[in-house]
Amino acid sequence: MLWQSKRLEFRKNAKSSILHQCKPRSHNRAPTPTQPQPRRPRGFAATAAAAAASVSPTGTPSGTAAASTGSSSGKGKREREKEKERIKLRERHRRVITSRMLAGLRQYGNFHLPARADMNDVLATLAREAGWTVEPDDTLLFPLPNINNNNCHVLTCDNAQGAFSVRSGESPLSASSLKNSSVEATLDCQPPVVRIDESFSPASLDSVVIAEGDTRSEKYPSASPINSVECLEADQLIQDIHSTEHENDFTGIQHVPVYIKLATGVINNFCQLADPEGVRQELSHMNSLNVDGVIVDCWWGIVESWNPQKYVWSGYRELFNIIQEFKMKIQVVMAFHEYGRTDSADVLISLPHWILEIGKENQDIFFTDCEGRRTTECLSWGIDKECVLNGRTGVKVYFDFMRSFRTEFDDLFAEGLFSAVEIGLGSSGELRYPSFSEGMGWRYPGIGEFQCYDKYLQQNLRKAAKNRGHSFWARGPDNAGQYNSWPHETGFFCERGYYDIYYGRFFLHWYAQTLTDHADNVLSLASLAFEETKIVVKVPAVYWWYKTSSHAAELTAGYYNPTNQDGYSPVFEVLKKHSVTMKFVCSGLQVCSYESDEAFADPEGLSWQVLNSAWDRGLTVAGENTLSCYDREGCLRIIETAKPRNDPDRRHFSFFVYQQPSPSVQGLVCFPDLDYFIKCMHGKNIKINSLSF
Repeated sequence: MLWQSKRLEFRKNAKSSILHQCKPRSHNRAPTPTQPQPRRPRGFAATAAAAAASVSPTGTPSGTAAASTGSSSGKGKREREKEKERIKLRERHRRVITSRMLAGLRQYGNFHLPARADMNDVLATLAREAGWTVEPDDTLLFPLPNINNNNCHVLTCDNAQGAFSVRSGESPLSASSLKNSSVEATLDCQPPVVRIDESFSPASLDSVVIAEGDTRSEKYPSASPINSVECLEADQLIQDIHSTEHENDFTGIQHVPVYIKLATGVINNFCQLADPEGVRQELSHMNSLNVDGVIVDCWWGIVESWNPQKYVWSGYRELFNIIQEFKMKIQVVMAFHEYGRTDSADVLISLPHWILEIGKENQDIFFTDCEGRRTTECLSWGIDKECVLNGRTGVKVYFDFMRSFRTEFDDLFAEGLFSAVEIGLGSSGELRYPSFSEGMGWRYPGIGEFQCYDKYLQQNLRKAAKNRGHSFWARGPDNAGQYNSWPHETGFFCERGYYDIYYGRFFLHWYAQTLTDHADNVLSLASLAFEETKIVVKVPAVYWWYKTSSHAAELTAGYYNPTNQDGYSPVFEVLKKHSVTMKFVCSGLQVCSYESDEAFADPEGLSWQVLNSAWDRGLTVAGENTLSCYDREGCLRIIETAKPRNDPDRRHFSFFVYQQPSPSVQGLVCFPDLDYFIKCMHGKNIKINSLSF
């Protein structure tokens, strides 16, 4: 019995244990979430993860593993950033090499390349040198002899025999006709040119189309009648083509008007004509040379000298009447700068006296360098929209002066005496900062100094830096050297200097944009004052240090034109907006090898960049010589620049301004024969090479 009772108790305990194990779990317990499968790391992250896995043991705590993974990913990110910078440096280096190659082609190969050329431009120039004409859409046109017959034929080149066979044709040129040397419809053969489909290269063409004229048998005796197939010798065709090369000598075709600039002291500081008889004699001599007109500076410091908005034009009225007697055109210059604070100047014309009085109380109306020195050469562009000139802004003062001139001489404008009005926009009447002023101790070839340290331009700089999101950039560079420093002596302009870092690019862009904004503001009001009269703006030639990567002298003058960047393009866009003629100062200098090596100067390279950049944007271009260019070589270079004989687009200056030498230079060095120079500019069929100086 005892044994049976223990057996029953064992069965009950086993049954309760089984029921307890089979009891379902509580539904209040949250289900375990499914863990996503981690992504496999790639690139630098994969390398870092593999390195971490190899170093850490299998039993590393989870917190340590996470820290290791985070540091590895940070290292990979830094490696990627470094690789990006290395790629940028390699690209910049490649561009520098390309730029130097193109500069060499311009200087030594006489390649007429645009300002920002590429290999396509080099190929186009090669095609032009070979006698082809390149249209704006890159279509190649080959000029052939002028033949009158309207029937057209296909010239098929036999590479083995070096000859051209003639076939008749009656259809427009197409890709299939080029390959198969067949035509199906009538061709209009005027003008007589070869049109090549742009999908073919010159070396791979099998045939071209030319016109056949009545005199074909005379020029090409070996050519057969229309329906026969015979070969023209290649030498015959090439010889005939070369016979027309002299027609591209533009010396006897283009007429470039020549204006002579009157001496600065012709009107004294009391706005009186200093020597009327001397002016008449000078104008009579100019008239005998067939000069087209004269340039007259209208000085703000003379006309509005003593009191604001009190304009005295009496001396200019007398001068204009004398010029009108000789029936010569006049170009006037609105001169808003001072003149004569140099060792060689014999006349001093300052800014208006009432402006100088304001400047004694508020010196920030003048440009200021990094050491706080002020230059009174012209007003700071920071006050263009600041009412600090007796309740007027800078641009309002300029506009009132221009409007007074337009009103005073309305009768002469109606008679057409004034052919153009030049607007002075900065130092020396040029669109630039006074960065290399001789009055501040500058001597060639110093890089100059930035002129942006007056309080008004500094406020503008702080605003620009804040808008960029970097308020600490609101400062000028502190390692840009002095007026007479050289680029390699500074940390800002040296090779790979601060000019090419983020801050440097920001500052230089703001500095150049201030120049562009000033031109835009003044030219907007000048267009209102002079309406339909042609407006001219003078652009300087800052050619020293042009062969360096930074172009330091151009940067301090306000043109952000380092290697591989066109700093003149934004300025020319503004000039185009106001339909302004760009007048470029042509140095005409032949830089000696020593000076070129020491100052890395390149006047010809700068001229090509500026002129082609302006012409490519459809601007009208004029020229003016410097006061140091009066020898024979300089004369020839100026003529070549004004009337480039090899330009396929036949572009040339709209007029040229000849500055007379100062009395101290006139008896020593000058143009030996100004008459020949003017005849060449007028296109009187005088060959430049036969000039007898």
